[in-house]
Amino acid sequence: MKIKKILVSQPKPENEKSPYFELAHKNNLKIDFKPFSRIEGVTSKEFRQSRIDILQYSAVIFTGKTAINHFFRICEEMRITVPDTMKYFCLSESVAFYLQKYIVYRKRKIFYANGNNDDLAEIILKHREESFFLPMSNNSKLDIPKILEKEKVKYAKAVLYRNVCNDLSELSELNYDILVFYSPSNVEALLKRFPKFIQNDTKIASFGESTAKAVKAAGLRLDIQAPMPEAPSMTMALEQFIKEYNKNCKK
Repeated sequence: MKIKKILVSQPKPENEKSPYFELAHKNNLKIDFKPFSRIEGVTSKEFRQSRIDILQYSAVIFTGKTAINHFFRICEEMRITVPDTMKYFCLSESVAFYLQKYIVYRKRKIFYANGNNDDLAEIILKHREESFFLPMSNNSKLDIPKILEKEKVKYAKAVLYRNVCNDLSELSELNYDILVFYSPSNVEALLKRFPKFIQNDTKIASFGESTAKAVKAAGLRLDIQAPMPEAPSMTMALEQFIKEYNKNCKK
């Protein structure tokens, strides 16, 4: 059977030019959006309990746009002025470009990997003289801390935001050809709502290495993964997979 229905575990895009709408139009798909989880930022009071002084670090590691948002939110709430000399190490080019929302991009020292944790770690180790701050979520499964500790790189990590599962009781069934997950908490929410979920022919797509690991740890089959060199976005990865899959289907 051809792929016809997709469920994306995120809110419906407000921008009419979203790549998801273009994907649906070009491939005759029905795409539903349902946020499986939500982000809650830690308070400045909670962050102070970590006893971390951000200004004691010369570089920040960003593995996603959410981390960027909450890093600068905490800085604003605590009236911390991030110095122009701060260096930024990002998981991907798109994450790096997102920094333009908060800083003058061309005037900063910004480094980015190809979306792979090992590649990011390699870049960081080339600048091991820096002291790094790593903003994280409560359920982060990043390998970066293990690598930094093994290499004895000076760093500190702190939870700046939490992934909280949403109530999915209104979702009565999962009659979809593809389920798209963007965080480990999306997978957790799925299994919480459907504890006896059996994948069968349902395809699963994940964005980010930590989400991919969560899918596999849950004993599920991962069919589509992004970002990848040939598909830096989820919609690109979906389109490539769907075109190839549907080409070999009769119905």
